[in-house]
Amino acid sequence: MILNKIHRKDILYFQSVVGDANALFNNDDLIENASDHTEDLFYLPEIVLLPSTPEEISQILSYCSKWQIPVTPRGAGTGLSGGALPVHGGVVLNMKRFNKILQLDKRNFQVTTEPGVITQVLQDHVREQGLMYPPDPASKGSCFIGGNISENSGGPRAVKYGVVKDYVLNLEVVLPDGAIIWTGANVLKNATGYNLTQLMVGSEGTLGVVTKIVLRLIPATTHDLLMLVPFKSSEEACEAVNEIMLAGYTPSALEFMERDAIEWSMKFVQQTAIPLQEDIQAHLLIEVDGNNMEQLYADMDGISKAIEKYDTGEVLFADSHEQKQMLWNLRRKVGEAVKSNSIYKEEDTVVPRAELPKLLQAVKRIGKEYGFHSVCYGHAGDGNLHVNIVKQNMSDADWDNKLPLGIRELFKEVVKLGGTISGEHGIGFVQKHYLDIVFDNVQLDIMKKIKKVFDPKGILNPGKIFVD
Repeated sequence: MILNKIHRKDILYFQSVVGDANALFNNDDLIENASDHTEDLFYLPEIVLLPSTPEEISQILSYCSKWQIPVTPRGAGTGLSGGALPVHGGVVLNMKRFNKILQLDKRNFQVTTEPGVITQVLQDHVREQGLMYPPDPASKGSCFIGGNISENSGGPRAVKYGVVKDYVLNLEVVLPDGAIIWTGANVLKNATGYNLTQLMVGSEGTLGVVTKIVLRLIPATTHDLLMLVPFKSSEEACEAVNEIMLAGYTPSALEFMERDAIEWSMKFVQQTAIPLQEDIQAHLLIEVDGNNMEQLYADMDGISKAIEKYDTGEVLFADSHEQKQMLWNLRRKVGEAVKSNSIYKEEDTVVPRAELPKLLQAVKRIGKEYGFHSVCYGHAGDGNLHVNIVKQNMSDADWDNKLPLGIRELFKEVVKLGGTISGEHGIGFVQKHYLDIVFDNVQLDIMKKIKKVFDPKGILNPGKIFVD
């Protein structure tokens, strides 16, 4: 695969399509689009294009396919696997002008939106009409719904409500050759041919560029309760997750934070409202939601009884909206807090929920063996543990050469436990060298053939998912 650089004639063509003001190639604009939230990686594009219609994207992709110019779609740049990094230069296709909620169909519990709408803006918009779009990644206040589609995002409430793929009904997509298609139908059931909609969800911008999204909605809940439970053992906190589910309760959120995670987050947001006793090693943040407060109190009481056998500290019940917001802010800021402390790598491991204690043990054992410190937290209710590996005092040589061996060993343990190496962040650029742990050559060959059918010239988000 040979991808070409951009020349003056290419810039003139792009300007004719999107207008001079939306074809950016000054240094500040290139720098702004050269990184996302993945570690400290940085790759300059040659030009940034800001289209506003599917037809403009069609013209851009058709041209780039003809001349084999690499194109990297970009949303808000909040990704954690390098999916928006223009590793081959070329064009960054910035989708921020696709920022309209097009139609809210309350009768059919559906919303049609463009991909550049901020996730929380969409959630607030539908909630005003008594409806709910549940997937809520930690960056929901800044990430785009299109990026969530690309990565099949989840978030804390996936344990009860599922992830993005469970809400996508239909997509308008521009293919790499410029063709514009709809992938499905605006219906809840569809057994008509191959499911192109679900193939696009989680494809990380490698098969097509999503320009319209039809999402199913559900009735909004009216009440929720939240509590923070401290544990004197991290492994027991992980065990308690499955104990709660086995007792018959499905919280709307069930989040795990080991001591460093919540301690670093409190320092980062300058919040000290939660006392941390010396013997506390982890916390579970547990939320229930619904429309009947009496039932919610009963659920919280049942959950408390289900975990009585574990060695816990004093439980904090959030008794006001402000206290709930404070606790959720601490949880959502953990990633930023870790990043502010040290150079880091974030692994997005996921295992069957009952295997969480074994996964945590493996993380710590491998960390001792390879000399790295980890800060673990995540969506314990669905077995998704974010492992933040921090550089701290590791030498550059060990960080560059020894650590990848430790990560590979960790991923092998994850697969042995019946899990996989990414629950919601994607493979992107940084995890592609580990994909052979999960898939054999037959499986990888099938995936590569799918990519080739959609993108025979290899122009769309090159350098992602598969090793070049």
